Order: sequence, then C-alpha cells, then structure tokens
Amino acid sequence: MFQGIGESKWPKVFPPLSPEQITISDDFTKYWHEVLPRKYGFVDEFNHRYVVESAPPSFNRTLEVGAGSGEHLSYESLSAEQGRNYVAVDIRENMVAEIRRRFPLIRAIAADCQVRLDFPDAHFDRILAIHVLEHLPNLPAAVAELHRLCDKNRGVLSIVIPCEGSLAYGLARRISARRIFEKRYRSSYQWYIEREHINRPVEIFKEIARHFELRQSTFFPLPFHYEFCNLCIGATFVPKPEPLHCNGGR
Repeated sequence: MFQGIGESKWPKVFPPLSPEQITISDDFTKYWHEVLPRKYGFVDEFNHRYVVESAPPSFNRTLEVGAGSGEHLSYESLSAEQGRNYVAVDIRENMVAEIRRRFPLIRAIAADCQVRLDFPDAHFDRILAIHVLEHLPNLPAAVAELHRLCDKNRGVLSIVIPCEGSLAYGLARRISARRIFEKRYRSSYQWYIEREHINRPVEIFKEIARHFELRQSTFFPLPFHYEFCNLCIGATFVPKPEPLHCNGGR
C-alpha cells in the first residue's frame, strides 16, 4: 500500500510495479477510455457535457490535462482559433499518439502536469481536468501549476472527479471496471485501483481551495450534494489573485 491516504502527505509514494503490471496498467487505461463511452455512455456524457456547459462565453486558450486519447474533443464545438489554441496534455505517450491521430489540428503533448509546463504565466483562460485529479500523487504541485497557468482575470478551472469511497461508486465499479479488468487480465483489480484513485474528493477540494474559489458544483446522477448516493462531481473554480503556499507542493 502507498503512503499518504488520509495523512495529507505529498507526494504519495507507491511500491514499484512489476514489468507485467506496468504493461497491464498502460493497456487497461487506454482500453477503459474506449469502453466507458461505449458501455457506460450516460456517465461519460455527464463527464464531458459538464465542462462544455461551464465554459466561459468567449474563451480562447484551453488546456486539458490528463486528456487520455482525446475523447473530450468530440464534445467540443471549437472555432478555428479555439482549435489552434487547444492544448491536450497526457503523461502517457500512447495516449498522446492517439490524440494526434484523431485530432491532428490540436496540439497534443506528453507531459506531467505535476511539474512546470512549458507555457507562460496566465496563458490559458480555460483549464479542464476530467477524471484526473484523483490520480495525482503530488496533487498540491499540480493545482499550483494550474493556478500559475490560469488567467487571473477571466480564467476558469473546470473539473470532474469520481465520488471515490462512496457506496454508489463502489457498487458501480464492482459491476463495471473491476469485472472487465479481472476478466481481461486474470489478475486482481485491487493493485491497479489502489494506485489510480488515490485522492478522495475532500482532499481534492481542500487543495484546490488554496488557489481557487468555487463558483459552481453539481453531483451526478442525483441532484443532491451528497457523495454516498452519487458517482461524480463536476465543479468550476476561478483563480485567486495570488498563489498561496502549501506544504508538500512544488
């Protein structure tokens, strides 16, 4: 088990994976991005529609971190200029290659949003993180970097995260991702998910609150602001004027 859950120790540290587990992890991450919209489209629809509907009316430059294989781009209606100024970032080279194949006009780069990205301060007026922040072992560093990159006058940060730890989410996982993973690899799902969804909603909102102010949030699928009966949370923030220092960040 990694260090840090419930202890606010950053970055969270994992035991090493075997070569076989690394192969499985990369393969399933890509495969799940293909399966989710096909089999569980109602969840995927919320994930992507939320950030589209939360976009500022006249945004120009978008940064999407953890962009996967570019599935969110299918939901966007971008002008030519907005398309040229859309940057999709993912840490996995195989995912970035898929974005470039599917969306050649979009700038896709392989990079880690937990370290400094090669863009000037306040460069983006729209930042998206769709099912990303729950995965990051150095979440404070990532949030601080997103704040650096976000336009302080008109920028927004829109996120979607799972209700990790909730009753509803645990039951949904058991009949979806876990079942598919164990059938595909004949391997326990536990080691994989323990390294993937490492940050709970309370941790994520706490770290974001150091640098951003919450403007709006919604829960899915039920319109009640309770985690136990829901699967996902969508939230939109605006940056605070000055960054606040946090322990364990960059």
